[in-house]
Amino acid sequence: MAAIREANGSAGSAISAKVPAVAQPLAEEPAAIASNINYHAQFSPHFSPFKFEPEQAYYATAESVRDRLVQQWNETYVHFHKVDPKQTYYLSMEYLQGRALTNAIGNLKIQDAYGDALKKLGHKLEEITEEEKDAALGNGGLGRLASCFLDSMATLNLPAWGYGLRYKYGLFKQRFAKEGQEEIAEDWLEKFSPWEIVRHDIVYPVRFFGHVEVNPNESRKWVGGEVVQALAYDVPIPGYNTKNTISLRLWEAKACAEDFNLFQFNDGQYESAAQLHSRAQQICAVLYPGDATENGKLLRLKQQFFLCSASLQDIIFRFKERRVEKGSRQWSEFPSKVAVQLNDTHPTLAIPELMRLLLDDEGLGWDEAWDVTTRTIAYTNHTVLPEALEKWSQALMWKLLPRHMEIIAEIDKRFVAMIQKTQTDLESKLPSMRILDDNPQKPVVRMANLCVVSAHTVNGVAQLHSDILKSELFADYVSIWPSKFQNKTNGITPRRWLRFCSPELSNIITKWLKSEQWVTNLDLLAGLRKFADNAGFQAEWASAKMANKHRLAQYIERVTGVDIDPNSLFDIQVKRIHEYKRQLLNILGAIYRYKKLKEMSPEERKNTTSRTIMFGGKAFATYTNAKRIVKLVNDVGAVVNSDPEVNSYLKVVFVPNYNVSVAEILIPGSELSQHISTAGMEASGTSNMKFALNGCLIIGTLDGANVEIREEIQEENFFLFGATADEVPRLRKKRENGLFKPDPRFEEAKQFIRSGVFGSYDYNPLLESLEGNSGYGRGDYFLVGQDFPSYMDAQAKVDEAYKDRKRWLKMSILSTAGSGKFSSDRTIAQYAKEIWRIGECRVP
Repeated sequence: MAAIREANGSAGSAISAKVPAVAQPLAEEPAAIASNINYHAQFSPHFSPFKFEPEQAYYATAESVRDRLVQQWNETYVHFHKVDPKQTYYLSMEYLQGRALTNAIGNLKIQDAYGDALKKLGHKLEEITEEEKDAALGNGGLGRLASCFLDSMATLNLPAWGYGLRYKYGLFKQRFAKEGQEEIAEDWLEKFSPWEIVRHDIVYPVRFFGHVEVNPNESRKWVGGEVVQALAYDVPIPGYNTKNTISLRLWEAKACAEDFNLFQFNDGQYESAAQLHSRAQQICAVLYPGDATENGKLLRLKQQFFLCSASLQDIIFRFKERRVEKGSRQWSEFPSKVAVQLNDTHPTLAIPELMRLLLDDEGLGWDEAWDVTTRTIAYTNHTVLPEALEKWSQALMWKLLPRHMEIIAEIDKRFVAMIQKTQTDLESKLPSMRILDDNPQKPVVRMANLCVVSAHTVNGVAQLHSDILKSELFADYVSIWPSKFQNKTNGITPRRWLRFCSPELSNIITKWLKSEQWVTNLDLLAGLRKFADNAGFQAEWASAKMANKHRLAQYIERVTGVDIDPNSLFDIQVKRIHEYKRQLLNILGAIYRYKKLKEMSPEERKNTTSRTIMFGGKAFATYTNAKRIVKLVNDVGAVVNSDPEVNSYLKVVFVPNYNVSVAEILIPGSELSQHISTAGMEASGTSNMKFALNGCLIIGTLDGANVEIREEIQEENFFLFGATADEVPRLRKKRENGLFKPDPRFEEAKQFIRSGVFGSYDYNPLLESLEGNSGYGRGDYFLVGQDFPSYMDAQAKVDEAYKDRKRWLKMSILSTAGSGKFSSDRTIAQYAKEIWRIGECRVP
């Protein structure tokens, strides 16, 4: 491989030598673009000269594209400055951007020109794009949603910013060893990212620890402790077919030169001399550092506050700058210029931090500061899982953020007083509604309660989820503020998730709809319904799907060494590994299938539907049961895939290191995808939308957005199974009372694992989590055993449907045709109108 690359590199060097290296940042024609790429190769060098291998070509190409983005970016913010519209600031701990090059040239509609330009330089665009590493700024659905939202904000020409942290090592890179999943640090910044621009002029101080000083006039000031600097890195986010290009601003933590103790260093105390530098570096080292230790909790809290403080200082600075220019802007106008959206509870500290900045730095009184804060901040809830609704130790908060704890205590006190005065019927509910839980064993701050009390709007992310929030999780608050709660069903960007990742399918859609307008108006896909039975259309559809399956099969062989058959049914479940997402149900079904295939005669096997079952996703490093599930999938795959009797009818593959770029190959190549969480547990899900959009059929429960997807694509095109959300509590109770009768097939699958057929690893702790009637780590809380029989019956219906090619193709087409509602453009247009109250601000 190295030899081939060397040869390619020297060939590329020889060819590029014939192309003049001339700076032409806004070039349109391939020859001029090639000159601009070559200019960057020579005059923005990051490598030793004389080489123009794919890696060098990628960086030079990225910088050439960035030239154009920088111009559009500058024009966008000059325009926003001139018009001075209300702007939205989206705060999220995660962004899963994926590769920027394909997205940028796609949104700018210059793929063909760049493809031709690279040919002139001796390279292929497809090979160059493979050189880009995914930015490791997120983990799963939350971060990918935030990235889809930014794409839609830019495409809809909305005045908006994203704010996040610049993690050096992200979550982790996943690989598999004999013991199971291994975590190694992500290396996305090992060289550098050509897409970020450091803003050395945008730096804010962020304080930790210290104490509160009370002045004679009763005003308060937070002083002492340690102060780190937040330095801004901006990443351009281009809209599709528009000049608007907005910013994702990422903060990096650093210490100043004066924080380096030269005296200590010269005295040989090297670690002590650079202590603050070292502590600053830890803040943005890793996404979600393990929080089993006190230090881990402290670091997570630091990360959250660092994001909130830097972002709000930046927002306030911009507001004040405009106030000086306009001459008379009052603080009461702040909410008419600024909307802040909290993506889940991680940025909750934005609430007390905005209060602190207004009270202590700007001198506002409590009532005015509270009015500004509550009219500015809105909160999106993404989960009903208790462990994800953050609760922070009060002692830890007093230690790290003493002034913020004073403010939170005051918000809590005033909320309690309001209830006692105006809502006497709710007094008995106060212990669960308060922000401060003063349980003497474990006093905590409930972040979700703080968000609900302080935000002007609270939204869920699918109709079912929002209904559960209103009827269960936040029911008591709904009786006080009924109009505060909304639903905003999630969406995905059709650019990355169909137009760019599946060009074959996209071209067919454009050809038959006689328009490309569906890319920004996804409802137009409904026009495909009338072709669902058309033999010519079905044939083209089938060939596009097959091309994507071949591409996926090649990828699987390259990364896992497993040879899979593109004529088998490609069945995929990719998402974070978690017991509620029930990858365990999927693998138990696969194990049962394998056992039955082993018991069949060769003739009987020929009548079955061949399947390739693929898994992907990361188990959090300290989540033991999730890691056991990963190990089980790999162990089952090792046995099944090397069994000559059945491996032409069944393969089981775990795709390592699942990320956005891997998803862009897996999703277009899929035919069945599994969204099988326990009903009522998944807030929305967005991968279900990506699969449905790509003509993949779903087997799933009535959970999250599955409910709405099934309505849109029609129920006969969805393989439904499992208990419903309102049945789940009763079934858990029944289980606790010892009344559950397991299906014999479920017992058979578990027994097969225990027989040792998949190796000597002890799976008893994992299987025991599905057994017993209650108790920690037992009692099958997520109802795998309860749903197993209906899951297996639904899988039998899948096998049957797949044998009827015409019927399957029609269902696939209708799946895509019914996906119009699930565009993030629709979601963001609703946020803009109904929560943020901002309008389009298009660059002329």
